[in-house]
Amino acid sequence: MPGEVIDRPNPGPAPSHLPEDVLSLAVQLEKSTIRRDRLDSLDGVKAFRQAANYMAAAMIFLQDNVFLERDLKFEDIKSRLLGHWGTCPGLTLVYAHLTYMVQKFDQDAILVVGPGHGAPGILGPLWLEGSLEHFYPRYRRDKEGFHQLISKFSTPAGFPSHISSEVPGSIHEGGELGYALSVAFGAVMDKPELLVTCIVGDGEAETGPTATAWNGIKYIDPKESGAVLPILHVNGFKISERTISGCMDNKELIALYSGLGYQVRIVEDVDNIDEDMAVTFEWAYNEIRKIQQAARNDKPIMKPRWPMIVLRTPKGLGAPAKVDGEFMEGSFRAHQVPLMKAKSDPGQLKQLQQWLESYKPKELFTLEGAPKELVISIVPINDRKKLGQVPETYDAHQDLKMAGWRKFCVKKGESASCMATVGQLLDQVLVDNPHSMRVFSPDELISNKLDAVFEHTGRNFQWDEFSNARGGRVIEMLSEHTLQGFLQGYTLTGRTGLFPSYESFLGIVHTMMVQYSKFNKMASETNWRRPLSSINYLETSTWTRQEHNGFSHQNPSFIGAVLNLKPTAARVYLPPDANTFLSTIDHCFKSKNYVNLMVGSKQPQPVFLSPEEAASHCRAGASVWKFASTDEGLNPDVTLVGIGAEITFEVISAAAILRQMVPDLRVRIVNVTDLMILENEGQHPHSLSHAEFDSLFTESQPIHFNYHGYANELKGLLFGRPKLDRVSIEAYNEEGSTTTPFDMMLRNHVSRWHVAEAAVKGGSIRNEKVRVNMTSLLGEFRHQVTKAQKYIMEYGADPSDTYDMPAFDGSGQKMHRDVGYAD
Repeated sequence: MPGEVIDRPNPGPAPSHLPEDVLSLAVQLEKSTIRRDRLDSLDGVKAFRQAANYMAAAMIFLQDNVFLERDLKFEDIKSRLLGHWGTCPGLTLVYAHLTYMVQKFDQDAILVVGPGHGAPGILGPLWLEGSLEHFYPRYRRDKEGFHQLISKFSTPAGFPSHISSEVPGSIHEGGELGYALSVAFGAVMDKPELLVTCIVGDGEAETGPTATAWNGIKYIDPKESGAVLPILHVNGFKISERTISGCMDNKELIALYSGLGYQVRIVEDVDNIDEDMAVTFEWAYNEIRKIQQAARNDKPIMKPRWPMIVLRTPKGLGAPAKVDGEFMEGSFRAHQVPLMKAKSDPGQLKQLQQWLESYKPKELFTLEGAPKELVISIVPINDRKKLGQVPETYDAHQDLKMAGWRKFCVKKGESASCMATVGQLLDQVLVDNPHSMRVFSPDELISNKLDAVFEHTGRNFQWDEFSNARGGRVIEMLSEHTLQGFLQGYTLTGRTGLFPSYESFLGIVHTMMVQYSKFNKMASETNWRRPLSSINYLETSTWTRQEHNGFSHQNPSFIGAVLNLKPTAARVYLPPDANTFLSTIDHCFKSKNYVNLMVGSKQPQPVFLSPEEAASHCRAGASVWKFASTDEGLNPDVTLVGIGAEITFEVISAAAILRQMVPDLRVRIVNVTDLMILENEGQHPHSLSHAEFDSLFTESQPIHFNYHGYANELKGLLFGRPKLDRVSIEAYNEEGSTTTPFDMMLRNHVSRWHVAEAAVKGGSIRNEKVRVNMTSLLGEFRHQVTKAQKYIMEYGADPSDTYDMPAFDGSGQKMHRDVGYAD
């Protein structure tokens, strides 16, 4: 059967076996405590909500006759009925009461909406308060503007059915469920006067990311940050069955959310819903202020119980009670479009007419099509206070004060961890930007050797007595989803963040990153959203040095996820040493509207380039490394390319081997730090022209790429370039285990010996001296591979000289460096 069979509308949950005294944990309020002036004002709240509900229903169905100036005809109905009515009544209810609270208390507030496809429930209020007209003059508050909004909704000429970046006031792409609450928490960080009300649908509440996001209150310091008021909207049904929350009784909901740290207020008096919501909003506001005032008077409450609301209303409240003999209001059938046959069925068309008329539109709108005075009496006079025009949602970017990166550089020729070096820069950035920069990390900063950030700050975990109320700039939590949501909310309200992670687990937030990129793409196409800081990922503990953690920790696939984004957004960098990493992260922190992925090593690596050389190399995105090339790279037989820190070291080591064992082979060594330069000419803003590509890699000689990621990624970037038959690629090919660092190179065919083999094969095409010795040379290289593998199997470690840095000045001296095995 297509949907759940129910014998009554809006069925309640089965009773639990929890003791009755659990109910004492819930907040009990007397609606009679609402002051007289507030009761009077509720007439405006009710009128606003009534108008918004009419508009939401009209948007789903009508393409003409939008004010019901005559009886509806089939031609008045849209051909495609899109949008979800089921959630709209709850959205308009919250919007109306939040708007009134903003007006009453002069409060800065944002509304984050989790339920998908609920745009009709938000667009109506935005039109009523004048925010749509402010950003889109064609939606002015008159007959024509009203008609434009209603008739064009969910068509190519209007707004989509979900809340996107084209919708004023939005900071969350509402397509994929699970992230609204964490975005809301990120938005209030370092915004002490901001209140974000977040509506979480009971369908969204079933997602894993939402389950962890409820813990966001534990990372909010009320002295330095604002507050989130979560509203769990329990209307009981998903598309075709009941929700988990809808089948939980009040005792179960109260026990769950009380345990998470909330004061729970149940709002369920549907017959007096506005009175119930009004007293509840005022209570919540006062509770938030108590918590904040205590902290701001240096008397913070340890583990404060923040307010939250559980809103129980029937699914699709206001829709026809029954359609074709089936329950509609209070059932899953109201989830999407209640009257799907309204364009062809006379009975359903009549029901639609009756439904829309029940809102009494003639009492809500003037003859000129504007909302009547009572409807907009609750709207703040100050445009900046209207939910659709709060500056934090579209024009709040703060540039970072950046310390000069060169002062953190390491002397060329020495050895340094990219992460340890970058950590020193991050420490200074956090000091210089105490209210506009944060680090969001999955409990791995020390493991990733970024612990220098703790020189002047700490963690911001408010439930831990050792970090409570200390203003820490680092949030560590073992939920990548929640951290990504924090980062998005923080970035979309004008600040800058960094998400460092083990390489293998960054893919957990793949689809969240894609949704964010979609939001940002559409935002950039408006003429009113201002640029934002880029979203910045730092990927380390890479597969090349995760030999001790095993196969599960060896996964560079997040690179491909970023490469699939639009060229206007995608930026992937693989700096080869500490100095180039400093230059790269400085650039990323200053950039706007990109998704920046920086991939680097946490273990000590040789520093190949001086600060000035590093800056020049990063500006170009790639360069010939003359010190490792034959005759500084002139007239090569083959070009060897390293992309990635450890991978590049293998290329450098191969160059030294070839110089000693195959002196007749002419080799050019190239490092690529900006992956996007490889994409075909004109396909990316960073793409090299064909002439530039040939100047770097030669016009016709073989090219061998030794690449950190998957080979198909490189093939996709290079596709369309001329003469690709001369290109060979070795890359990570899903070979790994608990083994040694060099064995990882051997298993994936990116070791120095494999690079040397590719060089000889390529160079032999035009170099007769190399070709005549190719068979014996390849035999020797393969012997060295076998020899190394046997040594590793016998001793459980790499040969002691594996990571000595070869000298290219003829001295034959080598620099020894240690490779750590610590987690």
